[in-house]
Amino acid sequence: MRINAFCVSASSSSSSICCSPFPNPQGASLRNWKVREHSSSLRLSQFTLNSSCSYKRRRFIFTSSVIFDETVKIQNSKIGVFGSKNRTTFICAANQEAEEAFKKTVEIDRLIDLLREANPHQLQKLVIENILAFNPGFWVRLAARSDTCKSEDDKKDYEELAATVMNVVDRVVHKTNEKIESATDVLKGVLKPVVDDVGEIAWPPTDPQALTLMEKEISQREQEGQLDEGFLAEVNAQLRQAKEDGDKPGLEAMLQKVLQLYASKVLSKRSYAMKGKEVLKDEQFLETIIQAPEQEWNNILINGLTIGGGDISPEELFAVIKKRTERVLIRTEGGSYQQRILTEYLNGIETRTQEIVQVLQGKPQ
Repeated sequence: MRINAFCVSASSSSSSICCSPFPNPQGASLRNWKVREHSSSLRLSQFTLNSSCSYKRRRFIFTSSVIFDETVKIQNSKIGVFGSKNRTTFICAANQEAEEAFKKTVEIDRLIDLLREANPHQLQKLVIENILAFNPGFWVRLAARSDTCKSEDDKKDYEELAATVMNVVDRVVHKTNEKIESATDVLKGVLKPVVDDVGEIAWPPTDPQALTLMEKEISQREQEGQLDEGFLAEVNAQLRQAKEDGDKPGLEAMLQKVLQLYASKVLSKRSYAMKGKEVLKDEQFLETIIQAPEQEWNNILINGLTIGGGDISPEELFAVIKKRTERVLIRTEGGSYQQRILTEYLNGIETRTQEIVQVLQGKPQ
């Protein structure tokens, strides 16, 4: 596992920083969350870490949380009456550095475990609260834990965690003296490429490059960790309001497009199309659909399914969709907006597949 890691150093002064507000699902008024920052004078330094390192090993005895370095001293050989050697063994306390190193490793492991279990909003808060903990020792330990994973899924989890933490650290360091954008501000930034001069959203956009620019904006903000649960809650609240009003079809269609692009981006981060050197065609076909715009699904399904002349049977596609949905349910927080949006996106692919199959078989829908 190779990591281009950021390390944070700071002076001893203190300040406070504002996190992204987290609106509730009912669209209540926003609240600013204030988290105490360790320092307002932060600095990033970059280093490359390759975890395939060799280590010199020493033998340690662990007793009552104290590490002892076992040393053996053999005296001059003297054969006694029973033919035995005189041997003296000394157990001496290890130096303070070894004990401190062990304690630091335990602390780093505890932080890594918390980061792995946190949802996006909690992870950002954890990073801010422990900003000075992301030093070379943290990244070395994270890489070491990745190397000991037995499954590829677990290794990918650590790689994604490393990338996410580095993005949040980068944002915090570069915005220490600035206010982090609210969920509403992030959504406005995402929709900016498709808003006309008078502030209206037309569907489809008049500018053919607008959707491409919006997709790039979503991709960039997702990498920076801005598309968190607060952002998704804001999009859902705005979408619900647009449906209730019924007078802004362009806004409603665009917000649905935002959620589609988000789901496509997140689901495309991890590929299951390779098993060793073997290409799993059913997984590869599903990933092609996931990455494609929704308006292209019909052609992809018609050309890819066996019923239309392709190589993948509907049953194979339904099976991998079910498997991918189960993975989403396992790897996302239960009841979260992220879980709901990703599973709805996969359900949309399944529903579209069923419709295409019925049409190709000549059955009425």
